[in-house]
Amino acid sequence: MKNRTVVAGAGALAVLVIAVALGLRPGNDPIAAQQPASLVASEPAVARLGNQQVSPDELKTLLATLPAESREQLRANRGALESWIRSRLAEKAVLEQADAQGWRQRPEVERQTRAATEQIVFRDYLQSVSQVPTDYPSAAELQQAYEAGKAGWVTPPMYRVSQIFLGVADPQTLESVRKQALELSKKAQAAPTEFAALASQYSQDRASAERGGDTGLQPLQQLVPEVRGAVARLKVGAVSEPVQSAAGFHVIKLTEQQPARTATLEELRERLTQALRAQRQEQIAKAYLEGMLNTATLSIDGAVLNKVLEEKQ
Repeated sequence: MKNRTVVAGAGALAVLVIAVALGLRPGNDPIAAQQPASLVASEPAVARLGNQQVSPDELKTLLATLPAESREQLRANRGALESWIRSRLAEKAVLEQADAQGWRQRPEVERQTRAATEQIVFRDYLQSVSQVPTDYPSAAELQQAYEAGKAGWVTPPMYRVSQIFLGVADPQTLESVRKQALELSKKAQAAPTEFAALASQYSQDRASAERGGDTGLQPLQQLVPEVRGAVARLKVGAVSEPVQSAAGFHVIKLTEQQPARTATLEELRERLTQALRAQRQEQIAKAYLEGMLNTATLSIDGAVLNKVLEEKQ
């Protein structure tokens, strides 16, 4: 059985990272699948599948499109990264087969290609004419936005939890693992300062065991439900009885607790600045489009419009 962490959201986070990677994958232009085999073979590649490859530049482009936090998570998650590489190679192989059958020349494909190209040009050009001044927002504007939304900047109580995790591989081992967890709990309760050493030696969640069992500072809602209840009852420095979850047994120590508080402007500065700039760019773009409509007389022929609407599609 794989080692489990007390943080319930860790697996979901890895899934999210690869989903973002797939959604932002570079080289979606199908022309990339038409490279001659001789050219492909002469270039260095991260991975190959027949005539197709994922080049170092393509991988670098992918990483550059991701937010900094997601980029670092993907760098550290080799399994997710290799999953993206396999998916990209499979996509290129499918495109190669489609090209061999002249799929690009099909009328419906050409229509969709033209429509997609128009949308790309439209979005890119509109972005270029709706640039936000580099000095926006000012310190006063940022402060005003912070004060206006202050009620929404409240962070929940945070808990720093350490654990000794013992997995249950099959029902036959349940009682023996329970007994071991109880013994470790008694040792830790008798000497709480030895908890980190016990976690490093016995915990099967190796990621936290390397940090003396520490799983980081997090809100209560991110903990496994069974662990959540035990943590809520603990005082800082106290060690719990063994807590059973679907994965196994957890011996928990609450090492730090922070009350709910309002995040400071400094903590929110980057996120708030990005949100205000995005909002301002949307306003500029909207004004630009409305200006285009005002440059000439707009007329809509109702009779022709009705005729189109009445036709069977």
